[in-house]
Amino acid sequence: MKEATSHADGEQVAALLDGGEGGRTALVVPEDGQSLTYAQLGSRVGTLAGRLAAAGVRRGDRVALALPNGPELVQLLLAIAAIGAAAAPLNPAYTPNEIAFHLGDVEPRLLVLPAGELAAARTAAGSGTAIVDLVMHGAELPDLVVDGEEVRRGVAFEAGGPDDIGLLLHTSGTTSRPKQVPLLQRNLMASSRTIAGHYMLANEDVSFCAMPLFHVHGLVASVFSALIAGGTVVLPRRFSPRRFWQQARNHGVTWLSADPTLHRMILERVDEEGAPDTLRFVRSCSSALSPALRERSEQVYGAPMLEAYGMTEASHQVTSNPLPPARRVPGSVGVATGTEVRVVDRLRGLLPEGSAGEVVIRGPGVTPGYRNNPQANAEAFFDGWFRTGDLGVMEGGHLRLEGRLKEMILRGGENISPAEIEDVLRAHPAVADAVCFGVEDERYGEEVAAAVVLSGVVDERLLRAHCRERLAAFKVPKTIHILPSIPRTPTGKLQRRRVAALIARREQGR
Repeated sequence: MKEATSHADGEQVAALLDGGEGGRTALVVPEDGQSLTYAQLGSRVGTLAGRLAAAGVRRGDRVALALPNGPELVQLLLAIAAIGAAAAPLNPAYTPNEIAFHLGDVEPRLLVLPAGELAAARTAAGSGTAIVDLVMHGAELPDLVVDGEEVRRGVAFEAGGPDDIGLLLHTSGTTSRPKQVPLLQRNLMASSRTIAGHYMLANEDVSFCAMPLFHVHGLVASVFSALIAGGTVVLPRRFSPRRFWQQARNHGVTWLSADPTLHRMILERVDEEGAPDTLRFVRSCSSALSPALRERSEQVYGAPMLEAYGMTEASHQVTSNPLPPARRVPGSVGVATGTEVRVVDRLRGLLPEGSAGEVVIRGPGVTPGYRNNPQANAEAFFDGWFRTGDLGVMEGGHLRLEGRLKEMILRGGENISPAEIEDVLRAHPAVADAVCFGVEDERYGEEVAAAVVLSGVVDERLLRAHCRERLAAFKVPKTIHILPSIPRTPTGKLQRRRVAALIARREQGR
């Protein structure tokens, strides 16, 4: 068994492929059986890097990509990093306005799109951004086409280094305007090694990538950490919860990482044969995992469910519950992994265990700062520490999160965590999902409101009674709305502002 590479193996993203033996399988596409060995992947990355350089990409440039999941996207991301340029992967489902915003913010040299597709992105790009059409040929190397001409030959290029930006991503924008997060190659490598080490990944492990690759969860956790350990990544082009079970069994998947929404969808579509006996752990990140879903997960997957805490600014993972037999604490997001974690008060003083305050972090995976945003940097960083904006409590070395500071509800002088109320609502057997938020109130300043998605029969009166049994009276939602679905970001984060605005419009229309 060959385990994850050491820190001495280099801090450039190209070193991700050093963990695998040339003939071992690196990537598998389950829909068509396509696979790439480490040697093939390395060769393709080098070829594409030379062709991108021939298309004008230089070290320090930015390249935007709006591509679906698949080996082509992984190859291009690695090739862009090899040149020392920054890859800015975008959600292919973005509207023209969203594409235009990201392109205007990033100012890329090139925008890579699937050939003949994504008309909205092409319109949004206008004449200010050069477009590269990616022509896919199944298991063959994809072609790059610029202005109708295929880039057939590559040119020499200056290789990227540890301090070059490897990824340029945006925050989710759930509480403010999205900010650009540059992740250096050394940040990405540090986070990938941390994840591989924490879960004891080795070349015998097979990761299933369910998350999109335009976010650090799917890219760093499910792909990069697996590659740095020399393992295999099962990478479906279009994730299907129903097909997951057969695909996982066919390829001997040993671990899976997803957000709670995807886990719920997967569990709802379990087939008669169930989970593969190769599965050794399952990971949940990107939003809070309810106790009911945690219990259901371990029953169906037949493997320990490890809840983790991550963010874009940290190149993904900050904390995680450990593998058995180490102690796992239900309701916590685990222990620090490769990152220092503290809980501080409003004056940034360290708080003792058991006291609630803001979670601050520092470590090799943390971004050096937001791009072109000195005000945000001044607010977010102090003495080498990054302010996460999350409210948390340390208990026995395990971190428990209590919501976002900016989303706290202030009712009559009481600070109320929406996450606490959401957990209580989700614990009801007839509730599939829940979101809590504050609404203006003349008497108390703010009142507690909530919205739920139901999986059974229950009404607002019974849900409020359920809350009264488990919460102080001032925390019980004054109103509970029933919705067909709750808006979330593509990575599963609740969009409280959108829910509040949606309900306000609905109330005004009555």
